[in-house]
Amino acid sequence: MKSFASKVNSFNQNLQFRLPLPTGIDVMNPFQNESVQKISKAFYDKFYSDTKTRKLILGINPGRLGAGSTGIPFTDTKRLESECNIDLAQFHTHEPSSVFIYEVINSYGGPEAFYQDFYINSVCPLGFLRLNSKGNWVNCNYYDFPELFEVTKNYIKENIATQIKMGVNTEVVYILGKKNAKFFKLINDEENFFNKIVALDHPRYIVQYKSKEMDRYVQDYLNKLEN
Repeated sequence: MKSFASKVNSFNQNLQFRLPLPTGIDVMNPFQNESVQKISKAFYDKFYSDTKTRKLILGINPGRLGAGSTGIPFTDTKRLESECNIDLAQFHTHEPSSVFIYEVINSYGGPEAFYQDFYINSVCPLGFLRLNSKGNWVNCNYYDFPELFEVTKNYIKENIATQIKMGVNTEVVYILGKKNAKFFKLINDEENFFNKIVALDHPRYIVQYKSKEMDRYVQDYLNKLEN
């Protein structure tokens, strides 16, 4: 039987997006980069080399400084080294969301305990960039534009179905971000992937606007993840 790690690694390496996108939006596929493939494989081989079923946590879609750089959702190179003891990166990134997620992970019992129970990915496993008014490419969410959501909806469904087959518990799914949960509910209502959706405030929102209440939000995550 294939390990959870081997299934995740295969899933990541085969991700492609060939559908036409709205003008001014481009896809971001971190797994086209050999360094990212190497980093993410080391991570999943370390924490997922078993056949256990896990609960799924879904962010929005990869951002440039988190999964866009490491291939691991909410894990920048700082956390990869300091918390996961994996030092393969020849570059260094800092993602604010990663700070909060690892507060939760460490309060849960550390990476080994947490990743035995949970698998984190994104509603859309590939990221998007949009060209802003200054001519710069910036992060874009799959739901930011109605036409982008329509283009990505079937792609999201296909990839959720694939990940469920990898060994994901379908009793509950945890969605990071209230707006993200709203759009994911539209998909889940059509496909009935999960029996229950639990929405959590997005880590970026917490770090940016509620940093003084970090402990309260960590406890809120733990309360919901442990039930």
